[in-house]
Amino acid sequence: MHRVSFLLAAVWTLSLSLWAESSTKSTSPAYTAASVVNAASNSADALAPNTIATLYGTDLAYDTNQALFKNVNGSMLPELLSGVRVYVGQYTASLYYISPRQINFVIPDLHPGDMDFYTSRQGIAGPHVRITLRDVGPGLFQREPGIIAATHADGSIITKDHPAHGGETVVLYGTGLGHTKPVVAVGEFSMVAAQMQRLSDLRVIVGGTTLDTASIHYAGVSPGSPGLYQVNVKLPKQLAPNPEIRLTIGDQSSAANMTLPVR
Repeated sequence: MHRVSFLLAAVWTLSLSLWAESSTKSTSPAYTAASVVNAASNSADALAPNTIATLYGTDLAYDTNQALFKNVNGSMLPELLSGVRVYVGQYTASLYYISPRQINFVIPDLHPGDMDFYTSRQGIAGPHVRITLRDVGPGLFQREPGIIAATHADGSIITKDHPAHGGETVVLYGTGLGHTKPVVAVGEFSMVAAQMQRLSDLRVIVGGTTLDTASIHYAGVSPGSPGLYQVNVKLPKQLAPNPEIRLTIGDQSSAANMTLPVR
């Protein structure tokens, strides 16, 4: 499956099932700072530069739209979809998806700290709220509730019916792993692999055991998918079924109770 399609499904398909889409043209966009979250972890405390984020609210857009080849400007995600813009620290964010109740966007390359955030729908601004950006905010996407979005080395999706095995190298997909070497342009469909800057601080914990750093073959952006990161890791040969996997970078950690189908 193409990485962009895989990402789109992981980021918002599950969330959409929770919302009844409707639009009311007489009111301005409504949301709070707590409803701006890391799209993978759903945490407001895990926002970082080049992170795919989700805004939940009401009256965010008049219709539903997403970034497609027809509205991609060259090699960049659009910053305007159906009259909707997202502003983080006065910079416009790259947009993946908009709907009346949900927007998925990529946080611009900004320094950590408190930022002004607001949206605009056809020139009607929503409330200005303060969000906090961190250096990193690791999160793993879910293919379904509680199950990590991951693939085998050949690109096929890891599922309960097509699980991983001990000793296999798998690819975990997430966001919020921070700056990279070389630097990538936020929102660009770049095909260049770029490793995360804080690689030495990354720990992959499988079934409660921290793996040796030699087991991490790559950790950085996933080429062709803005804001998406991947961690290519070799699993231990001896492994209990369906282990919990967590990523930690310093004092920041991905969500608990996220498992990988392993048999």
